[in-house]
Amino acid sequence: MINYIKDIFLGIWRLMQGMYITMLNFIRPKVTEQYPENRGKVFPSERMRGELVMPHNEANQHKCTACGICELNCPNGTIRVIGKKETDEASGKERKVLDRYIYDIGSCTYCSICTISCPQNAIEWSNNFEHAMFTKAKLVRQLNKEGSSVAKKEKR
Repeated sequence: MINYIKDIFLGIWRLMQGMYITMLNFIRPKVTEQYPENRGKVFPSERMRGELVMPHNEANQHKCTACGICELNCPNGTIRVIGKKETDEASGKERKVLDRYIYDIGSCTYCSICTISCPQNAIEWSNNFEHAMFTKAKLVRQLNKEGSSVAKKEKR
């Protein structure tokens, strides 16, 4: 009988503790962002991984040499590097150049192994986080721009 009464008072005490915490949350200022109503006011963190991008300079040149290391290290095949062979006019040697760099946002796990393993630092993360689409095919993007070429390495 004593344990029964003790359990009742213990239950009431824990209920009061929960109600106290709830009342504190009613008083505290709100931290919820009203997205998408405040779309222009939401600024993600600098370190956020939104989507993979390949930066190009003013001359439409990128750093990717089509080595394929990012494609090999990608755990689920999100990246496809399609290269083609070209002959260099100056030396006459054949070399592999980037034809298309395909990135599937829909299957990306945002693990960042591709950016870490890239020896040229040709790809990086942007803060763009809006990926809502009606069809999955629109989530497949080509990162290199049309007519782009590999940037010449700077000599130090």
